[in-house]
Amino acid sequence: MKVLHYIAYLIVYGLWFLISLLPFCVLYVLSDGLYLLITYVFRYRHKVIWKNLTECFPEKDKQEIRKIEKDFYQWFCDYLVETVKLMTISKKNLMKHMTFTGMEAFNNALNNKQSCALYLGHYGNWEWITSLSYWVPEHVLCTQLYHPLENKYFDHLFKYVRERQQGVCIPMKESIRKVISLTNEGKTLVVGFIADQAPMWNNIHHWVDFLHHETPVLTGSEKIAKRMNMAVFYGDVTSRKRGYYNCEMKLMTETPQEQEEFKITNLYFELLEETIKRVPHLWLWSHNRFKRTHEEFDRLFEVTKEGKVVWKDDEMRHANSI
Repeated sequence: MKVLHYIAYLIVYGLWFLISLLPFCVLYVLSDGLYLLITYVFRYRHKVIWKNLTECFPEKDKQEIRKIEKDFYQWFCDYLVETVKLMTISKKNLMKHMTFTGMEAFNNALNNKQSCALYLGHYGNWEWITSLSYWVPEHVLCTQLYHPLENKYFDHLFKYVRERQQGVCIPMKESIRKVISLTNEGKTLVVGFIADQAPMWNNIHHWVDFLHHETPVLTGSEKIAKRMNMAVFYGDVTSRKRGYYNCEMKLMTETPQEQEEFKITNLYFELLEETIKRVPHLWLWSHNRFKRTHEEFDRLFEVTKEGKVVWKDDEMRHANSI
């Protein structure tokens, strides 16, 4: 099995490398072809996308929702070919396609040896945000939290592509330990958090009103920012034109330890909702973000005095998978 995985890795690596050498004009022709396939032939995750859009924008009619869905499919195909391009794109070219503004306050904090937490969403081309390392002082180490893939060969491939821009990928399970270790080594860090995923049942500690849903959210990012006293920023991404993005750094707080519990998390989701409502199709609507409900959580779990989430009984635990 390992041999087959390795052969598959070599094939994917070779194809990825060759396709990434194509100029953007050709890549977007491929994107247009892929758009026709997933929109009209395969209807990629249509039910999930349609459910998400109709529930998040109840004020919009079917024609408006259909327009957002089609625009989403077009952007999603662009995102795929743009991510492929990351394997070989030059620093100069990437800095033209992915720009950053609002960097004065961001770099001031870093120059004062205060590490920064950067909150992002699955919006625009988040993979290109790895080029932030080109826009910060040389002494700063840019890092990003990620979920490792089960296949070690493909995990290595995706890490290689993401770390080409001098950043470092940190596995989610090692986040606190690794951030503390790097800080103790005297590193000034930027830690990127893509914090709009749905948490596992046993990791739900807070709910927010997000896009007309009572939504469970991850709070680990806030805990890390507070523990390490990081300046906290939100990356507000916009698309200037096809294949060109800008990320504006918006300061959320320079004093996270002085903020009440969950205030940073709440503000992040308020800002993300504003971004999504401004241009809806650039968010990852194919992700089943709203699959966990408060009603189901209350039925299956209870919270101990220590704040741990536990199953109400063993029968429920065995009947439901986390």
